[in-house]
Amino acid sequence: MTNEQPNNPLHGKTLEYIVTSLVEHYGWEELSCRLPIRCFYSDPSVKSTLKFLRKTPWARTKVENLYLDTEW
Repeated sequence: MTNEQPNNPLHGKTLEYIVTSLVEHYGWEELSCRLPIRCFYSDPSVKSTLKFLRKTPWARTKVENLYLDTEW
């Protein structure tokens, strides 16, 4: 049995990669408009955002969905 997950579009992408990609694409200000989550508009940093998202499943789901919906 292999560890591949062909139906999981986030397979192989870390949360840090997802957050960093979104910040590079949108910037903190635009992210806070698209996802009004405090970690994006109150003294944002990748480190503090990751800490928050790892403890908050609903917010992590929103970030992952935005990543999937973004046209790169």
